[in-house]
Order: sequence, then structure tokens, then C-alpha cells
Amino acid sequence: VTLQDLQDAYWYYQHENNDGMLRKMVMPLEKAVEHLPKVWVLDSAVNTICHGASVKIPGVAKIQSDIQEGEPVAIMTLKNELIAFGTSKMISNDVINHERGIVVGIERVFMSPETYPKMEYPKMGN
Repeated sequence: VTLQDLQDAYWYYQHENNDGMLRKMVMPLEKAVEHLPKVWVLDSAVNTICHGASVKIPGVAKIQSDIQEGEPVAIMTLKNELIAFGTSKMISNDVINHERGIVVGIERVFMSPETYPKMEYPKMGN
């Protein structure tokens, strides 16, 4: 689309509360990483990754098979929201067969920190 088309669509959104044109022009970020292998992480790991921390094995909920070391991967929430993009540091089978290690080194974070609030645990009584 042209910038003029985008500007017109935004005008309709602002003045007529019609987002139909915008929705046809602007795609979700997740669409850009459809072709990449994916690693899904636990909700408790999302905020740490948003601050640039590497994805470690304990934070992985599931992983696509056949990911090779050095491959670009998308890091996703369990709701299929894109968190970040990075490079795999181990193959899929190693993630499944080990308890510790760095799975993905982060290159670019897309999700804002604090989108997923920090997990709070109840205090143990005496």
C-alpha cells in the first residue's frame, strides 16, 4: 500500500470509527515470522525475555522439532504472540533431553516489558 492509502485509512479510523481499511493494510507482527521455527515459553518467562534475557530450558513450554543450532527462531507466548526473535543455541532434541542450558540467544525483542506481569506466589504460612 502507499503512504497515502495508509493515511486515508487512518483518517477513516479517526473520523468515522471505521478500522476496516486499516485491518486490510496492517498485518499482525506474527505474520512476519510464520516461516520461522518457533519456541513457545511459559508465561513466567515472558517478562524476563522482554528485558533481553536468553531463553533457557526451564522456561520452554514446547519447541518445534528439527530446530538446528544457529538457526533463526521466533519466541512465542502460549497464546501465539510474538515476544522476540533470536538464534538457536542448541538443537530441539537437546532441549528435550537436558534440564539446563540456553536455548535461544535474543537478537530483537518486540513485546513490551510488563505485558505479562510477574508471577506472584502465595506466601507459605507457619
